[in-house]
Amino acid sequence: MNADEIAKIAQIASALEVSGYPKPGNVHRTRDYDDMEFEDFIISGIVIGDTIREACSDVDVENPELGKYILQAVAETDRWIKNNTNLGIVMMTTPISVAASISDSFDDIRENIKLLMSNTSVDDACDLYDAINIADAGGMGDQDEYDVASDNAKQELRDNNQTMYDVLKISAPWDMLAREMTSDMPAVFEIGYPTYHELKESKTKNEACLLTFLTILSHVPDTLISRKYGDEEALKISLMTRDLLKMKDSPDFMDRVGEFDDYLYKNKYNPGTTADLTAASIFVSYLKSHFKF
Repeated sequence: MNADEIAKIAQIASALEVSGYPKPGNVHRTRDYDDMEFEDFIISGIVIGDTIREACSDVDVENPELGKYILQAVAETDRWIKNNTNLGIVMMTTPISVAASISDSFDDIRENIKLLMSNTSVDDACDLYDAINIADAGGMGDQDEYDVASDNAKQELRDNNQTMYDVLKISAPWDMLAREMTSDMPAVFEIGYPTYHELKESKTKNEACLLTFLTILSHVPDTLISRKYGDEEALKISLMTRDLLKMKDSPDFMDRVGEFDDYLYKNKYNPGTTADLTAASIFVSYLKSHFKF
């Protein structure tokens, strides 16, 4: 697929995800947070376009430089927005984008994601760590092994020949995005994308986004919530979401969603990982729609 087309779709997916409302526990068009607002995410979705386009042009499959482009997109976002609005989205959409650019058909994308991730380098790992630090995103590397907050982190990566794939594999047990990036993205390709792709044919774009977000959250406990409050709390939120979805055909469903949004907001439960997975799912759906084969 053409690099320009992929970049546009990445921007569209970012905008559609944050526009979904009332998307429980996250910033959306009717809910700002103290440190970030709806428009921050719109700007962030726009400014990654040039980097996605560059990443998808003249790809070297043996050295796709995914870390370089993740860092480049996050650094460009930081020029405009001084908050972590899109690190997760960038981490997910970059390998999907590059995989789409080298794929002869939509069905090749998942295998090409695995191929590209297996070809990441130590430089990619160092660039990823720089991106995480620019975004000030805790959790992914805050462990005893290759702690992203350590002053010596990048030297340790080089001394031990740790690629971006390697460090994400270490993080996978506690970080859903790392888990997706070191597999063939089952949450996106088997839950999120099929849900959104079907719903967008019969629902409004907002309804499709909201229901996709809720579906992912009902199946996959949010690891951002897990890191802040523990696995039991994350599971509790997923089970509440599952119960909520049982009411999706009731006339007061949107009111119930709004109440759930208020509950998560007041209790500071932020399913931010689910939002990233939703953006990636929307992205994949539009790639599917615009792929020639």
